[in-house]
Amino acid sequence: DEMFELLTLIQTGKIKPMPVLMFGRDFWRRVVNFEALAEEGVISHRDLDLMTFVESAEEAWQVVQDFYKK
Repeated sequence: DEMFELLTLIQTGKIKPMPVLMFGRDFWRRVVNFEALAEEGVISHRDLDLMTFVESAEEAWQVVQDFYKK
């Protein structure tokens, strides 16, 4: 629930964009079919870019560093 709330706040511009890290790609793709949501028009395909799937703390840290370098 909190993840969807965070994504909504970013989508609507109520908070500044920030890295949204989803640990465990296989888990999240099994629990929520994000592609199906986009295909059905529930979310925009560009909204899929608001999240980044990672598998480790090291990968997550790299994503955060890269985000704030921009």
